Amino acid sequence: MRGRVPVATGLAAAVLLLPITSAQADPKPTIAEAQAKLKKLNSKADKIVDDYNAANEKYKKAKKKYDSVNDDYQKQYHQVDALRQSVVSIAVNSYQTGDVALMGGVFYSSDPESALSGMAALDQLSQGRAQQLAEYEAAIKGLKDKRDQQKTAYDDAAKTKSDLGKKKSEAEKLVKEQKSLLTKLGAYNAGNTNSAGITYTGPASGNALTALQFAYKQVGKPYRYGGTGPGSWDCSGLTQAAWAAAGVSLPRTTYEQWSWGASRRVSLSKLEPGDLLFHPGIGHVGIYAGDGKVVHAPQTGDVVKVVSLSGYGSIAGAVRP
Repeated sequence: MRGRVPVATGLAAAVLLLPITSAQADPKPTIAEAQAKLKKLNSKADKIVDDYNAANEKYKKAKKKYDSVNDDYQKQYHQVDALRQSVVSIAVNSYQTGDVALMGGVFYSSDPESALSGMAALDQLSQGRAQQLAEYEAAIKGLKDKRDQQKTAYDDAAKTKSDLGKKKSEAEKLVKEQKSLLTKLGAYNAGNTNSAGITYTGPASGNALTALQFAYKQVGKPYRYGGTGPGSWDCSGLTQAAWAAAGVSLPRTTYEQWSWGASRRVSLSKLEPGDLLFHPGIGHVGIYAGDGKVVHAPQTGDVVKVVSLSGYGSIAGAVRP
């Protein structure tokens, strides 16, 4: 009897060994579910990319400041060196004429603080010499301050660059997920970087007309996170460039554009062509074209397009540049 297995036990074991059927696997998402997931990904990615753009602007400003301070440092260094030689000549002359004992360690000290302290020992020089020494002292102090400023600017730039890299990597991961999802849906639109766009025929005038003519010429070009043209755009890159064509300078990101327009906000019941329309959360922006239409760069896998005001989605507020 030892070699026999009870029937019930054998059946249970057989059931456990059966392969999992497709009916037991996770069901394939419906198009509606996939689109809902895509919407969430876009919302998250928009925030990350806006942070990325803001960090990039901060980095560029820090780099510019660093270059400026470094240039000042070089000029100051040469100025101090020239003054050093002048003061050394005075000191040597003073020593030879008996005005004051030469303090060689003062003038060639690598420590600015030691050099400054040593200056007090030369207060017996004539008024003219004292003035030159005062200039030397001020130059040395200025040199030290410039070095401190340079170090601070460099550290800020380095940290911003590091944060920028992390934001960029995270955004690129989300972009990859979005492209994969869109491809599965058969809804990925690569667009045409050389699209000639379409002609604007709406009711805008003045600067708004120029901005909208520019934006309409971008229709058909692909959306790309961080895109600032000319072959691809993100939402705030398009609005910034369109209004730049009209001579109006907007900040780079949606959040910055919304803040910039704090005193320029208008009621949604009084929209005019050229107004900037922001989604809730301020993660997306488009341009009102008039006649119930909006031109914008929507999201990854899509292109710059003109949509109806109702099709644009919820609007948190409007800014008139």
